Amino acid sequence: MKNFRVYSVLGAAFVAFAVMVVDPSAMMGQDKAAKGKGKGPATYQKPVKGTIPRTADGQPDLNGVWMRPYTPDMTKGGGNASPSTLNFTDWGKGKWDAYDASAGDYAGACLPFGLVRSINAPHPMQIVQSKNFIAFLHEQNTWFTKVPTDGRPFPPAAEIDPSWFGTSRGKWDGDTLIIDTVNFNGKTRLDTIGHPHSEKMSVHETWTLMNPTQVYYTIEINDPRTYKEPIKSERTFNRDPNGDVMEYSCEENNKSLFEGRIKHPNYEEWLK
Repeated sequence: MKNFRVYSVLGAAFVAFAVMVVDPSAMMGQDKAAKGKGKGPATYQKPVKGTIPRTADGQPDLNGVWMRPYTPDMTKGGGNASPSTLNFTDWGKGKWDAYDASAGDYAGACLPFGLVRSINAPHPMQIVQSKNFIAFLHEQNTWFTKVPTDGRPFPPAAEIDPSWFGTSRGKWDGDTLIIDTVNFNGKTRLDTIGHPHSEKMSVHETWTLMNPTQVYYTIEINDPRTYKEPIKSERTFNRDPNGDVMEYSCEENNKSLFEGRIKHPNYEEWLK
């Protein structure tokens, strides 16, 4: 029988809602900002360095399907992800305290996850690499991002339209791929639980192939409107030699959306 994965259309909204309902500390009225100071139960271990495959151009070969550690709450770490500290500004804390996934969840409404939440998601991702570009093919709703690595600069800010995944530029520094992304539209969340960000966010990622099957990945999020200091995390991504990305569609026929169990987000309030 052919293997398949089943993801509920309700998944994003349900998990975000369930975290808030099931967490006893949340039920006791614990300040949600304190949860943003979370400490993970496990210590992150960096992958062991070994011999790595390379492309014909001599770059580390990142081609293939990669699995990331599902990180529904960036403040909680695990064996393959380090926890992050979130130090809110007053504006950011207000957005976090006011968030209620049951009152409007953009992921459940089939809108794009955005860059950071896609990295935090559990779905496979395929990398397609060439000399001057690298593409990230997300199984989640068949979204993709294409990053030039040929040294071209960012376009002038006035010429870039804000977007869900932002505008990226990449470069190689030895065997490490560095990607910087700016110009987000502010309409997404960092993770399933719903940590906020603004249109001022910028993201700095590094990808270092440590051995044939493991990448050492780092992410640094800067958003001076929402957080007083950068958000940082280290991760291990594992290549699945037999993996594949499958068809995934979340469309306007989302029954839970038009029957009212999932609501569209109120972006007029989000973006104030």
